[in-house]
Amino acid sequence: MTKDNNGISILIVDDEASLRNTFRIFLSRAGYEKVQAVASFDEAITAVSSERFDLIICDIVLESKSGIELLQRFNEMGVICPVVIVTGFPHVETASDAVRLGAFDYLSKPVDKETLLKTARLALRQYKLEQEKRAADRTRDEYRTMLETIFKSVSDTIITVDQELSIVEINHTAFKLFSKREKRIEPGTKLHDYFQQTDLSILSKITAEVLLTGVAVADQRLECDIKNERKLLSICISPLKNRPEAEQLATGAVLVLRDITYKKKEQHVTSDRLHKMIGISPAMQEVFTLIRNIGKVDTSVLITGASGTGKELVVDALHQESKRKNKPLIKVDCAAIADNLLESELFGHKKGAFTGATENRKGRIFQANGGTLFLDEIGDISQIMQLRLLRFLQEKTYYPVGWDKEVHVDVRVVAATNADLKEKVHSGCFREDLYFRLLIIDIALPPLHTRHGDIPPLVSLFIQRFSAQMQKDITGISDQALTALRNYSWPGNVRQLEHTIERACVLCPGTTISSSQLSDDIITGENSVHGPSTTLNSFISEAIPASTIHSWDKAPSSTATETKQIIVQALKQTGGNKAKAARILNIDRSTLYRKIHELHIDLHSFQI
Repeated sequence: MTKDNNGISILIVDDEASLRNTFRIFLSRAGYEKVQAVASFDEAITAVSSERFDLIICDIVLESKSGIELLQRFNEMGVICPVVIVTGFPHVETASDAVRLGAFDYLSKPVDKETLLKTARLALRQYKLEQEKRAADRTRDEYRTMLETIFKSVSDTIITVDQELSIVEINHTAFKLFSKREKRIEPGTKLHDYFQQTDLSILSKITAEVLLTGVAVADQRLECDIKNERKLLSICISPLKNRPEAEQLATGAVLVLRDITYKKKEQHVTSDRLHKMIGISPAMQEVFTLIRNIGKVDTSVLITGASGTGKELVVDALHQESKRKNKPLIKVDCAAIADNLLESELFGHKKGAFTGATENRKGRIFQANGGTLFLDEIGDISQIMQLRLLRFLQEKTYYPVGWDKEVHVDVRVVAATNADLKEKVHSGCFREDLYFRLLIIDIALPPLHTRHGDIPPLVSLFIQRFSAQMQKDITGISDQALTALRNYSWPGNVRQLEHTIERACVLCPGTTISSSQLSDDIITGENSVHGPSTTLNSFISEAIPASTIHSWDKAPSSTATETKQIIVQALKQTGGNKAKAARILNIDRSTLYRKIHELHIDLHSFQI
């Protein structure tokens, strides 16, 4: 018994020295080597705080406080070992309190040796079993988490099925692989039903054989058409059993599909424009790619970004890239419509449904049937409207106000907000289910100050637009004015830049916008990103890498020779392409043309 009890630590709490010592002698002689005895509430707390015990035996009556209070304090401290309460005055209420607070047992005095040792053995045995169970649960949870992580992160398509060939689980790669099919792949779908009349219809037959024989199929290669592309897939199917060594029928199977199609390297051609949007920065190029990719599917889209970043232009581009481009694009500013009117505005109403409803109204959703519905400032709608909108998104049906007849529409919903919807969800202001319903695809628009290189083409675009509207012959902007615009942080983003150029065009008396037509905060560098810089040399030096031009950043001021060398190097890098050279230099194309003419640079010396 001594061997079994080795390492077990027991604490005895009793203010009566004789009983305390008797219990310690009984337990020590029974082979429990680590038996500690204390006389008071405070000593017990100190002991438990500094050492871990496997069993605590505590008297119900202590000098200052009761054993029940001590048991309650143990619970607050997170003590998980069994506690046995000893009392000389058994009482039903006291026993109830002890059990409620988690006491293992409740012993009445006098406690003989056999009763004490038997209770200790039972308590320690249960504690050991509980520890083993917790360890097993922890190991199982860690293993499950590891498997789920592998399942989600692996790049192969993984599908698990049960004995009836119903899909149990699929990973993200499977969703992506079959996303272009009209029928959605999801748990509960029969393998045969989903792949029938396709090149992969044989999968259900092969999987059924694996379930019957228990023999895995490794690296079977199939050709199939997916997303209008001919692909070559490597198929592996393995049986699933509760116990691998057991001779029993498989409870399911796992299918692993790997795309082994040879992929040719594609040259990605970038464009500085996408419909009404413009941008050459990497951030905007990523947005353009995302719009082109998701424009062709009918998934709901959530557009986020600060005010003035161009969310409405993204909606226009998404609509033009979709198969719905010849259908209506209906825009609703949710923040501009009173909450009590928004429901009628979106869903329509029947004549007489409420005061002021003098005629039937179809509503914006019905107007967008077949096309796209844009809900701007979606984060500002009420909880009631959130619920109605969620039901509409899920079912594509709704009831106009005052009507009992269901209306079905085919509408793609695009929502936008400059609010932090995640924070609104946490604060309870926005429904979590609606948030995730909208968040299938998120397009996050970058602020203008992070769109390096986009200010010159945007400025050129706005000058052309406003000079035409105002019937002025404004052809460009000075280098100093452009530098000031590039150094400004633009808290109002593209909209603020647009208004700034409109103001400058109004004030411009000639053909070129100068610094005098810009506001003082822009000229003085207030909210500046790079600090004040007013020469062409400064922003050319920022645009050209130090490894390409070694002497430029060392010169305190540029000369015509140095400027000519920089422009010549940029033209050499681009094979004489002036548009690309201007982008490398971060200057307007008209400025580059003027510098080429002033510095007598011979364009015939480059390969164009």
